[in-house]
Amino acid sequence: MVTRHFIDGAFVSSETGEQFDNLNPATGERIGSVTLGGASEIDRAVQAARRAFATWGRMPVAERSRLLHRLADLIEAHQDELAQLEAKDTGKPIALARRLDIARASANFRFFADAVKMLSTETFDMDGQALNYALRRPVGVAGLISPWNLPLLLLTWKVAPALAAGNTVVAKPAELTPLTATRLAELIQEAGIPDGVYNVVHGFGPGSAGEALTRHPGVDLISLTGETVTGKAIMAQAAPTLKRLSFELGGKNSLIILEDADFDRLIETTLQSSFSNQGEVCLSPARILVQEGLYDQFVEEFSRRAAAMRVGDPLDGATEVGALISEEHRNKVEAYLEVARQDGGQIVAGGRRPSGLPAHVAHGYFLEPTVITGLSDASRVVQEEIFGPVVTIQPFKTAEEAVARANATRYGLSATIWTQNLTKAHRIAAELEAGIIWINTWFLRDLRTPFGGMKESGIGREGGVHSFEFYTELKNVCIKL
Repeated sequence: MVTRHFIDGAFVSSETGEQFDNLNPATGERIGSVTLGGASEIDRAVQAARRAFATWGRMPVAERSRLLHRLADLIEAHQDELAQLEAKDTGKPIALARRLDIARASANFRFFADAVKMLSTETFDMDGQALNYALRRPVGVAGLISPWNLPLLLLTWKVAPALAAGNTVVAKPAELTPLTATRLAELIQEAGIPDGVYNVVHGFGPGSAGEALTRHPGVDLISLTGETVTGKAIMAQAAPTLKRLSFELGGKNSLIILEDADFDRLIETTLQSSFSNQGEVCLSPARILVQEGLYDQFVEEFSRRAAAMRVGDPLDGATEVGALISEEHRNKVEAYLEVARQDGGQIVAGGRRPSGLPAHVAHGYFLEPTVITGLSDASRVVQEEIFGPVVTIQPFKTAEEAVARANATRYGLSATIWTQNLTKAHRIAAELEAGIIWINTWFLRDLRTPFGGMKESGIGREGGVHSFEFYTELKNVCIKL
């Protein structure tokens, strides 16, 4: 199977004919090949998007909304197929892909298809002398760069508001997970969305399709979900053409557990927040801070439950933890475990490649859910984003201490607080340096709310009207009366 670019309504190969392999992380086997794009393919896609913008950007909002709802219908109709593709491409459990990734993809299109019809602007009356009113218009061609951990979910989180607002799109999905972005192109065609509105170019980052996209003068904005290092590079590449930017980048998120927390609820939720999607979630709280009076009980029970999680074939509906995205990434995660040992940490659960896997996944990139104690705040394992099924647990005395330690990082994406004292919860939430904070829950999302990070975790906010503020321009019209 060859996964091709999708440009101006057609699936095409690269001019050079170059391809790269796409591997199944659960088996290590080759799924197929992917066409390798570069500056030429990006330019063709941008030109197609620019032509399509002339009509799509002027299409009545109600018609764009109708087409996006039709697309959401098609995603739901192909839910099982899309979940299969996502599980094979990423190594995640198919049950998670069906419940989260594909469900959110259709929800993203429905939400923004409706939200765009509710947008308002502003009017100012200058005491009868003049009337000012604002018009909201699409920006133009949107360059969308999505990651490999939640490929369809996070791609549609960008595509949906971009298209709803009237922009056209050139998408560069992660090279490790090209399948659902390509299948989405087929569904977009089937929904009746015009050619050139959605384009996909496959390739890598530096010196490849990604860099060509961020440098192209015909691209008006870039939305990236990815690593902080990548964000810094794209900011430099986009600077000469003054593109507007929205970045959701890395994180080293803290979970603060106070002694009065609901223990049973927090254990169950923390297992999910730590190890869902193999810990390959930017919002996962990989650093768990537990108040001293609850620390020993939490470590014992959490470690026991983590060790009992079922690791295995992503296509088995009972699997709880699947495979890491690649052999290279698993090696990186395992290197952090060695750092933890050198820094005096104790691995109290996991830390090994699982044994006893079925033969067909015996060579996949699996790692057991891993729990580490005994590390200081100075350890790289505590400070750096690992992006795998690895958490550290540390004790603290007071809430003030926990907040100070949670804030002592260059990241500021999300945080989680567990306590039954809402006065304390509100105070801690106000003091934490993070863009998204959950209290007594995790990953509970209202798509109207602002989504993004502080410090080196990102630039800007998306979600609800915040997405439309990024994907639209406002222009003021002043009429002398």
